[in-house]
Amino acid sequence: MDDKLSIRVNVADRFYPLRVDRDDEERIRKAAKLINDKVLQYKQRYNDKDVQDFLAMAALQYVIKNLEMENSQDASPLVNAVSLLDQKLEKILAEE
Repeated sequence: MDDKLSIRVNVADRFYPLRVDRDDEERIRKAAKLINDKVLQYKQRYNDKDVQDFLAMAALQYVIKNLEMENSQDASPLVNAVSLLDQKLEKILAEE
């Protein structure tokens, strides 16, 4: 059975037909809503600009937020500290 679903997503007053996994539908619709909300905020603030400008600014803002989240979830310092502790423990246990 095909677990794909055909949906139409509205982004900045344009509709896009998509075939998505059923499990992804809610996430995709939520993403479109967030984009539309952000575009509307820019439309209300800067009425002399074009929708393309609003989409670009929304995309930039969400990518910056995504990069910040990736950086805050960087576990390498923790992994390095655990590795160092492991080496010290191994050394202590080898001495006994």
